[in-house]
Amino acid sequence: MIPKKIGVFDSGAGGISVLKNLIESKNFEEIIYYGDTARVPYGIKSKEIIKQYSLEALDFFAPFNLDLLIVACNTVSAYGLNAMQAVAPYPVIGVIEPGILALQNAIQDKNARILILGTKATICSNLYSKLLNAKGYLNTFGLATSLFVPIVEEGIFSGAILDSTIAHYFKQYPSTPDAIILGCTHFPLLADSIANFYPNNPLLIHSGEAIMEYLRNFYTLQNFNTKPKISFCASDSVENLEKIANLWLI
Repeated sequence: MIPKKIGVFDSGAGGISVLKNLIESKNFEEIIYYGDTARVPYGIKSKEIIKQYSLEALDFFAPFNLDLLIVACNTVSAYGLNAMQAVAPYPVIGVIEPGILALQNAIQDKNARILILGTKATICSNLYSKLLNAKGYLNTFGLATSLFVPIVEEGIFSGAILDSTIAHYFKQYPSTPDAIILGCTHFPLLADSIANFYPNNPLLIHSGEAIMEYLRNFYTLQNFNTKPKISFCASDSVENLEKIANLWLI
């Protein structure tokens, strides 16, 4: 199966950072983006509620006849993906497994120091560390950096507020990482400031890049001459979502 019409689901606007890579690949004819903006953020909610919201997203996508759905949310990937995969009539791909694959392909040293950033829910799931440990990477550290989400939503991508927030969080991790997994789709927008905190310029694993790497590994993709048709949908204020997309997709 060659996926031409795909969906992208996120709790809000963060998945636009993944959408950008999907658009730029020119491998798809049409992409429907749905952000559950009425109930964002998911990262502070219980796993039962996250699973419920994840299944309700499938109801939204039901009329679109998708070839494939990408869950561009680490929190949903941690708590809702298996439930979605069990009932969806098409493949559903999360961002965690592709992130692990991208790290494996980039770093062969199993002693590498790996810092995992994410929302409270993603880090509490411990899924990144469990999967990395199973691959032999034992030097992992999960750090909940939930304040990065509202900072991005406010359009703050650099400066004193962000720098002090990074310093506040990173003092909990005294080592210098060899790689940082950006375990929330908001975080790639802060990539430069995060990387610049450390003098060794650590490798950053970005969900959008990892998803495309994963799709090229496991699916046959068609090359189109033009960028896909994009439809933005939201559970509340699609106008705000489109406004954010116009800024982030530049």
